[in-house]
Amino acid sequence: MSEPLTRFQPDQVLDACGLHCPLPLLKTKQALAGMIAGQVLEVRASDAGSWRDMVSFTDQSGHTMEAQEQHQETYFFWIRKAGDARS
Repeated sequence: MSEPLTRFQPDQVLDACGLHCPLPLLKTKQALAGMIAGQVLEVRASDAGSWRDMVSFTDQSGHTMEAQEQHQETYFFWIRKAGDARS
């Protein structure tokens, strides 16, 4: 797997490669639920639907999509946990 160009220092990394929809999104929600507001989660996924799903999720949840990149067959997302209880 190639490494991302964006250099965020994530507080946690979730490798969801090999998981099919909706599992990358569900695992992302679970990971964020266990994090502190303001922390950054790096998600790595191979499911093409993740590109759309993660953007839609962050738009609706209040979490912030700090960056997203695609490298070959891997999608990288950096999501900052919202400051409230929504997930």
